[in-house]
Amino acid sequence: MIKHLTKKSMSIIKKMQQNELTESVIYKVIAKFAKGDENKQTLLRLADEEKAHYEIWKSYTGIEMKPQKLKIFKYKLIARVFGFTFAVKLMENGEEGSQKKYSLLAKEVEESIQIREQEEEHESALLEMLDEERLWYVGSMVLGMNDALVELTGSLAGFTFAMQNTRLIALSGLIMGISATFSMASSEFLAAKSEGRNDAFKSCCYTGIAYLITVALLIMPYFLMGNSQYMTALFTMLAVVILIIAGFTYYISVAKGEKFKPKFLEMTIISVSVAVISFFVGVLAKQFLGVDL
Repeated sequence: MIKHLTKKSMSIIKKMQQNELTESVIYKVIAKFAKGDENKQTLLRLADEEKAHYEIWKSYTGIEMKPQKLKIFKYKLIARVFGFTFAVKLMENGEEGSQKKYSLLAKEVEESIQIREQEEEHESALLEMLDEERLWYVGSMVLGMNDALVELTGSLAGFTFAMQNTRLIALSGLIMGISATFSMASSEFLAAKSEGRNDAFKSCCYTGIAYLITVALLIMPYFLMGNSQYMTALFTMLAVVILIIAGFTYYISVAKGEKFKPKFLEMTIISVSVAVISFFVGVLAKQFLGVDL
């Protein structure tokens, strides 16, 4: 062990020691409610490795630390709401900035190189072994959400100018959205059945729920605003669309290790483009058909 460390290096080691201990506890806490024996074992192995790293850093600082309770609560809550795979990968993504710290320590602490390699290779491999049920149905959720975003965004945009009344627009969107939800869910069920899958019902539920939640969020601005505020409701709805796309794309990018920007831009461009085209269709329909609501 190197006895003489710079103040900067010692400060970095103390922070990393604290993080390793806290993350070790987080893995153990999540393992308690994670489904599947293999997932539990993987999380416990990660917890043991983090604790081992903590002991290495403690040999330099000589300080016994306590885990950060607020951080533990934060990731426990995230794991409960969004799934343990998302929680632990989000936590590990937050460690990307630590690579610079490892580089600074390399000259003074030889073990830092070993710890960095272990976290980059072994721990990453362990994280990829996690197998969570809700991620099996991400495709179904994406299908439901995408279809709702494109179809309902376009319809509401067209209704906005054609009807120019938030209540009528919301009512039309609600009726269409609920009908489309059942249609989409039943289509997913039949498709899964035709493929010989035993999870057809669960798959159609994920699709239907994703569709219905998207419908509710998109028509909400029209319910909340006055009858004459249809343009404000339209722009609010488009903002909600972008937020939904950003949130879900971020979730997928973290949980499945995919790139955020390309998928976000693709979905946003498609949804907004459909909305713009549909809006002008509504303008033309009202003008040429002479319908005045």
